[in-house]
Amino acid sequence: MASCVSGCSQVVRFYHKLNRLKTLEDDVMATSLKRCLTTVDLALLGVGGMVGSGLYVLTGTVAKDTAGPAVVVSFIIAGIASLMAALCYAEFGARVPKTGSAYMFTYVSVGEIWAFLIGWNVILEYMIGGAAVARAWSGYLDSIFNHRIQNFTESHVMRWNVPFLAHYPDLLAASILILASFLISFGVRVSSWLNHIFSAVSMVVIAFILVFGFILADPANWSAREGGFAPFGFSGIMAGTATCFYAFVGFDVIAASSEEASNPQKAIPAATAISLGLAATAYILVSTVLTLMVPWHTLDPNSALSDAFFRRGYSWAGFIVAVGSICAMNTVLLSNLFSLPRIVYAMAEDGLFFSVFSRVNPITKVPVIAILVFGSLMAVLALIFDLEALVQFLSIGTLLAYTFVAASIIVLRFQPDKRSGSSGGGGVKTDASSPPSLNQSEQQVDPSPVAGESHTFAQDSGELKEYESFSDKLQLVERQKTVKERRAPGTLKARWEPYLGRLLGDCEPGEVVTFCVMALMVSGVSLSAVLVFGNNQLHLPVWSITLLLVIFSLVFVISLFLIWVHEQQANLKTFQVPLVPFIPGFSILLNVFLMLKLSPLTWIRFIIWLAAGLLVYFGYGIWHSKEGLREQQGQDVSARYVVLPSGSLVETVQNVQPEGHTHNTLTPDNTPDNR
Repeated sequence: MASCVSGCSQVVRFYHKLNRLKTLEDDVMATSLKRCLTTVDLALLGVGGMVGSGLYVLTGTVAKDTAGPAVVVSFIIAGIASLMAALCYAEFGARVPKTGSAYMFTYVSVGEIWAFLIGWNVILEYMIGGAAVARAWSGYLDSIFNHRIQNFTESHVMRWNVPFLAHYPDLLAASILILASFLISFGVRVSSWLNHIFSAVSMVVIAFILVFGFILADPANWSAREGGFAPFGFSGIMAGTATCFYAFVGFDVIAASSEEASNPQKAIPAATAISLGLAATAYILVSTVLTLMVPWHTLDPNSALSDAFFRRGYSWAGFIVAVGSICAMNTVLLSNLFSLPRIVYAMAEDGLFFSVFSRVNPITKVPVIAILVFGSLMAVLALIFDLEALVQFLSIGTLLAYTFVAASIIVLRFQPDKRSGSSGGGGVKTDASSPPSLNQSEQQVDPSPVAGESHTFAQDSGELKEYESFSDKLQLVERQKTVKERRAPGTLKARWEPYLGRLLGDCEPGEVVTFCVMALMVSGVSLSAVLVFGNNQLHLPVWSITLLLVIFSLVFVISLFLIWVHEQQANLKTFQVPLVPFIPGFSILLNVFLMLKLSPLTWIRFIIWLAAGLLVYFGYGIWHSKEGLREQQGQDVSARYVVLPSGSLVETVQNVQPEGHTHNTLTPDNTPDNR
């Protein structure tokens, strides 16, 4: 029996170790990096991360093969779906202005191992994304010179025929990544100015495409003679939405840069809204122009915009489009190279990754080692892997990060206030400007009467005053009633107490919300699985699919409702996502649905990468975690309170040592008592 209890306690301790939360310092603005990025800098970083090769390639591909001219509607829906994820990132970036993006947000609200896995996948996402853009950049430039670079490499360097690898080593793509990594290592200001230059050129080219394209527009290309506006129907529009959603991947660079923002509380939400608005507008207008210039079924998916101008007799405009495409790809490249080292730096700073990557150059104030090492790894990927093999793996890590950030918003919004001195090891410290916890407000009132007719309660100043009149007693009752109605975050709202109090009233604050978030995730996965696999792969009958959809939809909606009937944290001075938990909840459902639409081979690669990450975590991270070290230091000393015969309360401090060892305890007269 004793061994069983001991084993269970070890399992519980191990569980708490895996799910410990990150403790933020009182001054969340303190950093070893340089805070110099303005709202404009962050907005242009976000635009650069979103408006890249997708504008010049994705629009033509979706229009011809998936949605037709209704690609415009696909981009609108995808922009709205991306907005839900972007709002969650904006709130976290303003509340927790630390580098690390989705990794940091998960660490402060969900738990350590989940944060590590998210960070591990975001690292892969940025590495593959940067390598894919570099490969596309070199291929686009090579096509301008009639593939002379490829022919020269295959003839004079080498060529190989290996599965999953490119036909030849792309030296140009690897070289541009090495050069960009070297430039970014000079500091955040250099990176920002390079992004400004390329973004400005890209915007000028986009403006040229829109103005000149609308002049050449022909409404007949949307007519029934050419197939109509939505030739593939509603299913084609939604399939196009799933593809267009990835065009907006990249706004998380803003949250990843929050530790280098001069005023993150205002700059992060504003930059996120501005960049997402500009990117969505660019995608919608360019796709409109493209499908009005030429019939959608005649588009060239590889170079739709330049080919459209060429077919209208303006071949010189194709060169301008090519320049804009290269500049746009450069901004995406810089965005990936800018964000990746900062994710690695955040993980290394917390002790979950190798500490060498947490070193910051004292002059440039950037993690130079992380930049150069991972920039080189990105160059190796671009050197040997084909573009198609890279792009297939890009989406799953992004969608998983979006899912956990949305879940983290719900958990953080409804969790009780946690102070640095609370037991439990983790939690978010709040600074002096944050509102006091409701528990503290309740502690300011002493509802118990004293002897006789006088009653006392604590004022805000902490002083005790006596009230003997009847009106003062009424004031005391009203004050106590107000305190009772003002409940702590994570507890049931007062107006729902008569209906749900018997069922949920005895639960700990935040306990029901945590359970409902888990139910939300499970029901979302189940609902999406039925939608994606129920008819084709599983071959379920219609009545079975309908029944499962109804059951999982009810669980999903009930989970959202039960979260909503609980108290949220008081409104802070920073940006907050509206309509919580509904916006994050539907963002989770959409992200899970899109993840299940990915190919099985992508999931196999993802599982292999996760297994490698678990080896790194259990081999290094769990032993060097700074949160783990903080917990160990907190357990070195324990405080005990002893009531003496005289009735006074004396605190004794003793070192915690293994059983069987002697230790000294300080008695009230400060003389050591050897035991």
